[in-house]
Amino acid sequence: MLEFFDRPSLWIARRFSFAPKRFRIINAISAISFAGIVIGVCTLLVVMSVLNGFQKLASDLFLTLDSPVQMISEDSPGFMVNSELLESLRRIEGVASAEPYLEGEAVLAGKGTNELVTLKGLSPLAEQRLMRVTGRQTPLFSTPSSISAGEFLAYRTGLYQNSVVNLFSPELIRISLASLSQPYILSALRIAEVSVSSTFTLQKLFDDRFVLSSNALAREVLLLGRSEYSGIDIRPRKGVSEKELAARLTEWQSLNQQPEGTRFRTLAEKYRDIFSVMELEKWVSFAVLMLIVLVASLSLTGSLAMTAIDKKRDLFSLRCLGMGSGGLMGIFMMQGGLTGLAGTAGGVGLAWVICRMQELFGLVRLPSKSAFIIEAYPVSMEMGDFLAVACAAILLSLAVSIYPARNAAAIARSQSLAMKSI
Repeated sequence: MLEFFDRPSLWIARRFSFAPKRFRIINAISAISFAGIVIGVCTLLVVMSVLNGFQKLASDLFLTLDSPVQMISEDSPGFMVNSELLESLRRIEGVASAEPYLEGEAVLAGKGTNELVTLKGLSPLAEQRLMRVTGRQTPLFSTPSSISAGEFLAYRTGLYQNSVVNLFSPELIRISLASLSQPYILSALRIAEVSVSSTFTLQKLFDDRFVLSSNALAREVLLLGRSEYSGIDIRPRKGVSEKELAARLTEWQSLNQQPEGTRFRTLAEKYRDIFSVMELEKWVSFAVLMLIVLVASLSLTGSLAMTAIDKKRDLFSLRCLGMGSGGLMGIFMMQGGLTGLAGTAGGVGLAWVICRMQELFGLVRLPSKSAFIIEAYPVSMEMGDFLAVACAAILLSLAVSIYPARNAAAIARSQSLAMKSI
């Protein structure tokens, strides 16, 4: 194995790469191979960075209402939350806030419309944070019995400011049907009458089906008990990633006794379907665009094979000097590897420049400003993607060099046999 990649093989491979050849077509094919690898690697990295940008944008939009990590109940609609639990979570290193919330399905009944919505209750601090993030000047709720509806939901159901609707949990219907034989229980059941104080726009999923309210109103609608919540939104301090936060919360969980039947859930787990599709799209693009690098690498095979024919006298001389088949193969594998390495480096550098320019200046704009919440294509460069693409391109260049390397060794042997027979 060492014979393939020794220093003489490297030195000769460099000479073969840059020395003039008798046939100019070899230089042309080599240039095409190099340019193809540069373009393929650059295109692949730019596309993956743009897909990362859209994924990060989606995550940031979800984080306007949800948190990176939530403590939730595994098998019940809610669990008891006390001040000791909240203070214990807030003391964890890297945790910026821990706010309880209520969330569940509810029926919104208005004039001529009935809609199944997701109701989320917010604490006063959570409401203030949402106002700060969205740049809103007026409160979401004008009264304790008012709600804020998603913009698409309000448009679809004909809701307008100060309109009065009924809001109740599907659980209320089940309890009512189960209590028909006990009329005294029915009198205690009440459908909340609420007014729409505002609308909001965050992300299509939220705008289309979410209704926001205070925790007190959400508890009344969702039929949860006092001090009972659906979960706790846990947000990290600046500079702490979601993975770091989840790891610290797992460590805290192992050292402390948390409420029975609860667990931590990340944003990626909650919206697993959406993020899985986006991740699949990214790696399908990787597989498809690697075909560009493959085509360029296959032209590299032809270039190396022709170089072996062009340099057959030199190969015979090296054979006579004692270089074995492994060394001869190593020359051409290194030549292919050097071309792949140089092309990959050029592609990576060009991709970084393009992505950086897009980040700073937004050179490529989205087709319609009114259809998107951003003006230019988002970009997010990840070191893992750059390493994966670079390694794949270099390994592919080495793989396609195996055939011409074996062919070169065979040419050297046949040439030596021909000279011996003279």
